[in-house]
Amino acid sequence: MTSPLESSSPPAPYFPAMTTPPGNSSEPLQDLETDSALRAILEGTATETGQQFFASLVKNLAKALRTHGAWVTEYFPEKRRLRALAFWMDGQWLQDYEVDIAGSPCEEVIDKQRLVHFPDRLLEIYPNEPDVMAIGAVSYMGVPLQDTDGTILGHLAVIDRRPLPEEPRVHAIFKIFAARAAAELQRLRAEAEVREREEKVGRLLSSAMDAIIELDERLCVNRLNPATEKVFRCRGTSMVGQDFRRFVSEEDGTRLAGLINELDARPEGERSRWIPGGLTARCPEGQSFPAEATISRFELHRRKFTTLILRNVNDRVQAEQKIQSLTAETELLRERLQALHDDNRLLGESPALRQVLRDIAQVAETDATVLILGETGTGKELVARAIHAAGKRRERSLITVNCAAIPATLIESELFGHEAGAFTGATKKREGRFALADKSTIFLDEIGELPLDLQSKLLRVLQEGEFDPVGSQHTKKVNVRVLAATNRDLQQSVREGRFREDLYYRLNVFPLRLPPLRERGEDVVRLASAFAQRFAAKMGRPIAPLTADCARRLKGYSWPGNVRELQNVIERAVITATDGRLNLDRALPEASSTGTSSVETTLDPPDRIRTAKELEELERTNILRALDAANWKVSGDNGAANLLGINASTLSSRMKALKIQKPDSR
Repeated sequence: MTSPLESSSPPAPYFPAMTTPPGNSSEPLQDLETDSALRAILEGTATETGQQFFASLVKNLAKALRTHGAWVTEYFPEKRRLRALAFWMDGQWLQDYEVDIAGSPCEEVIDKQRLVHFPDRLLEIYPNEPDVMAIGAVSYMGVPLQDTDGTILGHLAVIDRRPLPEEPRVHAIFKIFAARAAAELQRLRAEAEVREREEKVGRLLSSAMDAIIELDERLCVNRLNPATEKVFRCRGTSMVGQDFRRFVSEEDGTRLAGLINELDARPEGERSRWIPGGLTARCPEGQSFPAEATISRFELHRRKFTTLILRNVNDRVQAEQKIQSLTAETELLRERLQALHDDNRLLGESPALRQVLRDIAQVAETDATVLILGETGTGKELVARAIHAAGKRRERSLITVNCAAIPATLIESELFGHEAGAFTGATKKREGRFALADKSTIFLDEIGELPLDLQSKLLRVLQEGEFDPVGSQHTKKVNVRVLAATNRDLQQSVREGRFREDLYYRLNVFPLRLPPLRERGEDVVRLASAFAQRFAAKMGRPIAPLTADCARRLKGYSWPGNVRELQNVIERAVITATDGRLNLDRALPEASSTGTSSVETTLDPPDRIRTAKELEELERTNILRALDAANWKVSGDNGAANLLGINASTLSSRMKALKIQKPDSR
């Protein structure tokens, strides 16, 4: 029986020098009187419990059986070790004795679960057991302590330096007190479990965030947990003994009595329920707050008690009210937005527009990616909104991103979001546009301006439906339909290495080309009439229908800015209208007054001499085309000045002279 405190040699420190127990060692065991031994042990342990019982047991057992030592232990099966509850040896106590049972007489007691008796020659049977050698033991007797289900709890044993002959009466005494020791050990364990359970319940109540209050038969506060003090903003001692109805509204105090009567009428085990509508609780200082609450009843020692659990839901109620308010505001804004979209619906009867509308109808119900192509101002965003509104995802908002309007350093965060601390200024987590568009549609306007290093990430979203927010190690999955638009020639950009070829083919699933306004014939007049009526209504001015001369002049202009430019021209014409008649003289560029369009000019004979006004209009048209191709970027490698082969300062001067201004973003 080796101890963790012992070294490999010698193992004797646990045991005192071999001595003879005074007054009884020389008396042979055969002379033992069973009744007197039994009486001695009973008298020695009758009034003791707990640790004192075990100490009294082994001391009186060694004395009654006239052995040098006796001990009682507790068994730990997971470690295969015994720890002494009390160990009496040669007239003194051995403290903190714990051993591994492997290779010892105790192992046979534990494994065989029966009384084991070695009456003589113990050293010959266990020649390598250090404790047996240290004590010089000759005989050993041990019996297991067992639970009611047979589980080994420990063991009771005696050891002697003399032979311990087989004696049925001794075995009987030994088993009696082993059973008594097992019962005491069971009682101690049960008490420990109760204390542990009570401690856990106490900690559970103390750690609860809800107020837990026990009321007596008069509904006075009997006990409460620490959270109650926080919920009611007072010390618990000021509430104990008080009628709890003081801490709720008068109406709820009456309700409590009714709820208690209802619970008392229920069968045992069903006496608990939610309080419908909760309670209006009151702090001693007079402040009220809404509280969710449950009520239960229990009986103890023929006395009835009530338990209330309350949670202050004031913050949640305010949040729900805020959500309701925001929901109403959102619905109102959605209605207003829809009205704006209705004002900007696709108008026209031209064959070119009819084809666009047919394409929209075909692709809208699918989840296919659509690439919308067209010059600046042709209504690419309107088409995107029309596709979304007619699609399966129309119940969710369309998310719009202008790739040209966001700085290159921020566009990745804008599209994919970021974690807090991902970069300087990222003080909190932010969801990107793709996350917001989950289960909806995202419209990527000016897709040709997307930086090359981000095109691979966009390709991953299109292919796999996943992306990594900036600074995050976790991949986010989304289900997004992508609509993209550009006024650039993406195939040319691919050839120049400014746009990924694989991304181009991913976007070009369903290309949808929008015709420029100059190709839509009478649609120019229809749109102009609609714009004139809209602006006149907003300004509160009467406006006359378009005259034949106005229609001729509008159709004769090339409209490089397309519908957007037409809208601006008509707004200026309404502002400067006289007597309800549109003033196109100031609103429309001067060159259009000659009635020659850019199309007509190209059909003139090559030897025709042009006027200064015509040359000025040609220059103006050429500059507008260059600006349109450069997305109104004047200087730089891809600027309009570079395309025209002139200095940026020269181009700026000519733009001022020709009164060329960037079209209104509306």
